[in-house]
Amino acid sequence: MIQGKFITLEGIDGAGKSTHLSWLESFLRSMGKNVVVTHEPGGTPLGEKLRALVLDSSLIMHPETEALLMFAARREHLDRLILPALDRGDWVISDRFTDASYAYQGGGRGIFANKLDELERWVHGTFQPDLTFYFDVTSELGRKRLHSRIDEIKSIDRFEKEEDEFFDRVRKTYLERAHKFPHRIQIIDSSQPLERVKQSIKNIISSIC
Repeated sequence: MIQGKFITLEGIDGAGKSTHLSWLESFLRSMGKNVVVTHEPGGTPLGEKLRALVLDSSLIMHPETEALLMFAARREHLDRLILPALDRGDWVISDRFTDASYAYQGGGRGIFANKLDELERWVHGTFQPDLTFYFDVTSELGRKRLHSRIDEIKSIDRFEKEEDEFFDRVRKTYLERAHKFPHRIQIIDSSQPLERVKQSIKNIISSIC
């Protein structure tokens, strides 16, 4: 059986991941791929409960508690959804994966990378996405986009309520990881018109099909 591909989408809040994910799913299905779409934290019944805790804006938690909950949800996600789907030959698209932990809990919250390295090795060893799209926008543009759809999302979560300085650190870490792993992480300028972004994605996807 042909092994499936694991594609992850990353970016700060307001980078447009949801829009690009929906289009990428349709594009891959048009190519005859069986596609599973998921997100982190979450993706499983237990993961969704952990997601609710992590995103609850009424809660205050230690940054390491936050990181541990993220990786706990990820362990379940891998075991119950991602790996079985790949074994079936499906393509899996996930809105965020471990790069987000380095960016948000590492860059944003200040957890040392060596602690996240250990959690990564423990939870998924050498397993990595086949391809990661990092949708890059400034924190100012991300915040502007987020505020433009406040009426749609009704409320903001623990991350969305952070200040621009937090997202500046998150973005800086994402860019550092993209330059560290250029074979896997592709930087997409998400401030471009949508059609240009789509064309960039098409060109990159063709290289792994």
